[in-house]
Amino acid sequence: MLKSLIESLLFISDRPLSQKELAKLLDAEEKEVGAVLENLALEYNSRQTSGIRIITEAGRYQMTTTPGNSKIVGKFLKSEITGELTKPSLETLAIISYRGPISKAELDQIRGVNCALILRNLMIKGLIEEIEEKGQKLYNISFDFLRHLGIKNKKELPDYDRLSKMKLESLTQ
Repeated sequence: MLKSLIESLLFISDRPLSQKELAKLLDAEEKEVGAVLENLALEYNSRQTSGIRIITEAGRYQMTTTPGNSKIVGKFLKSEITGELTKPSLETLAIISYRGPISKAELDQIRGVNCALILRNLMIKGLIEEIEEKGQKLYNISFDFLRHLGIKNKKELPDYDRLSKMKLESLTQ
């Protein structure tokens, strides 16, 4: 069971995870988590036909694609980056533009759905960035997004003063 949980967390994480962090998340012994991580890395890295590897550096682990697949992965990511934004992505981007920096929980509450994949795609496209403030992950628009819009700061967005100060209750109705 622990192996399955660790594997899932490594799969969905967009950043390397430490043994200590995983142990805390899973309420497990660090030593046990370390043994599972080592076995998972050995298992994935010894598969000759797998498209996934587990890399480790400075006590942190992350799933990555196999180097031999970089051409097709790059092609796919390029289409993801240059593709049009979906309506949910545009809605999320608008909320971040006017309410950011904003937490994922606040975004989820405003939109009424889990925004994890949308946030990931917006970060891949370089439109938003994740920042850490007081130990909390927050999302804000990126300089690339401002540059793309041709504005110097988000206060130049239409109706910024009024919309950025709206109460949360009026946004969720």
